[in-house]
Amino acid sequence: MCSTFYIFFYFLVVIIVLCNIVLFSGNFMHFSNEDENKTAAMKPEDTYYNHRKLMLHGQLHAINCNNGGLEKVKNLIAKSGIPSIITSPIESLQKGNWVKLICGASFEVLDCIDCAAEASVVNAVNNGIKAARDIIPIRRPWVMISVNDDEDLHFRKAEFNPIDCPVDCSRPCENICPANAISYSGKDDLSKGGVLAERCYGCGRCLPICPYDKISAITYIRDVAATAKLLKQDDVDAIEIHTNGRQAESFQKLWNGLGDSIDKLRLVAVSLPDNGDLSIRAMNSMYATMKVNMRCLNLWQLDGRPMSGDIGRGATREAIAFALRLASIRDKPKGFLQLAGGTNAHTVDGLRKKRLFQTTTLSEALNGEEVPLNALHLSHALISGVAFGGYARKAIGRVLSSLQSEHGYVCVEDYPDHLLEALRESLALVGTVKRYNKS
Repeated sequence: MCSTFYIFFYFLVVIIVLCNIVLFSGNFMHFSNEDENKTAAMKPEDTYYNHRKLMLHGQLHAINCNNGGLEKVKNLIAKSGIPSIITSPIESLQKGNWVKLICGASFEVLDCIDCAAEASVVNAVNNGIKAARDIIPIRRPWVMISVNDDEDLHFRKAEFNPIDCPVDCSRPCENICPANAISYSGKDDLSKGGVLAERCYGCGRCLPICPYDKISAITYIRDVAATAKLLKQDDVDAIEIHTNGRQAESFQKLWNGLGDSIDKLRLVAVSLPDNGDLSIRAMNSMYATMKVNMRCLNLWQLDGRPMSGDIGRGATREAIAFALRLASIRDKPKGFLQLAGGTNAHTVDGLRKKRLFQTTTLSEALNGEEVPLNALHLSHALISGVAFGGYARKAIGRVLSSLQSEHGYVCVEDYPDHLLEALRESLALVGTVKRYNKS
C-alpha cells in the first residue's frame, strides 16, 4: 500500500523514472547524434512541446487500459525511443542531457531524484522507483536529498491562524497557492483551516497577497547529524546544499558536520542564487572547502528565479542569463553547471538562442570570440542540464488530482489510464531536452 501522506512523491517518482529522468537528484537522458542532427531544423520549443503532446495524445487515445494496461504503458515507453535506459547520469552530464525533477525540499511528507532530507520521503521515493522498475527494467536513477546551510526560500513554510481571518475575506491566498496547500473548512469552523504543511513548499506567493498581513513564513535548517546518518544509507546517492553564497562560515560548518558521510556519494551539488560578481568568489570559496575530502563529481545549480517555473514563459530568463555569464568565465571552479529556478518548457529554446544548448564553446554567443571550457571540462557541455520543479509538478499534479478525486489515495500503477496520461505530460516536457523519437 502507498502511504497517503507521501502519495504525491511516490506518484512523481513512478512517472519520472518511467521517463528515465533523474528527479531532484538529477537524472539525465542521452541524446543520440541522429537526434542532434535533426534538431537543427526544429522550430522553437513551444511548438515542439505542443507537437509532442499532440502526437503522444494520439497514441494514448487509441489505448484501451481496461485490459493489459501496464503492457500498453510498456509499449508507449518503447515507442517513445528513450535511449537513456542504457546510459548513465554521468554521460548525461557530460553531453548536456541531464534532467532533474525537483520534488521540493520543503516537503516532509528522479539519471537523479531530488527530495527532502527526511527518511520517510526517501522511502517513498525508493518505493516509487521499485514500482516503476517492476513495470519495465530500467536503470535505477540516483536519489538526492536537499539541505540548507542557512535561511533559504526552499526551506520554509507559510503559516497563519485561520481564526484571525475576517469572515468576509475573499481569501486570495487560497486562490494563488499553486500547491493547493491553503484550505478552509467553512465559516462556522475556521479553526480547521489554514496551511497544510505537508503540501506547502515555500513559494511565498501568499505572503504579499494577504490583505490583512496575517501570513508569515517559518524557516528551518536541516539537522546536520540526521542528514549525515541518512547519507550513509545505501539508497541515497547524492546531496544538494542550498546556500545564499554569502555565508562562508555556515557552509563550512555544514560541510564539516557531514564528515565521512559524503565518502560514498556519487554527486555533490550546490544550489546558489545569482549574486553578480560575488558568485564566482563564493563558488571558489565553497569548492576550496569541499575539495579537501570530496571524492565524487560536483555540480553547481544556478537558481535563477526560485520556484517560479509555472508562472510563465519569461520566468526562465534569469536562469539563462546566470548560465550565460558563468559559462563565459574561465577561472570558475570545477563542476558541472545546471539550470534551475523558473525553468519550464521554454528553457531549452532560450538556451538554444544563446548558443548554450549542448555545446562546448561560446563562440557564437560572445561576439564570435571562442571561449573554450577549462582543461577539466574540455569534453563536457557548457551547460549539463536542466532541473524542472514547480512546472513539472503542476503538469503531473493535474493527473494526480484527477486520480485522487476518482479513486482516493491509491497507487498509480494500479490505474494504467492515469499512468499513461501522466506519462504523456512527462514525455512532452522531457522531450524538450532529450529530443527522442521525434518522428
